[in-house]
Amino acid sequence: MRIFGLVTVLSFLLTGCFGHRKAPKDAASGAEATWNLAGSGATPQKLTVTPANGLVGQVALVSNGGRFVVLNFPVGRLPTLDQHLIIYRKGQRVGEVRVTGPQDDDNLVADLVTGNSEVGDQVREK
Repeated sequence: MRIFGLVTVLSFLLTGCFGHRKAPKDAASGAEATWNLAGSGATPQKLTVTPANGLVGQVALVSNGGRFVVLNFPVGRLPTLDQHLIIYRKGQRVGEVRVTGPQDDDNLVADLVTGNSEVGDQVREK
């Protein structure tokens, strides 16, 4: 029974490897066809996606009475003092903070300039 299961898994893996094909050739030029996502233009264009290398952190603690938040960032990627950052909740801008310090490892304090914040909100550069 184990051998049957092993043979079945191996056959699925091998057939999956043979199923990959190259992009179809354009009949007119012999070049590989690409998707034109910009519209209905006549010339195909390649889509280039670059990852965002901006500074991204998360709100770890909120003090509404004191109008400050504690922000958490990845190690080695911290904002500078007096830098303004935007707060986003579910993709919507909800506020702005100014980094004031102090800093403790990958956490630092920022004052709420505008809007509001909740724990778990995302913080990004302008």
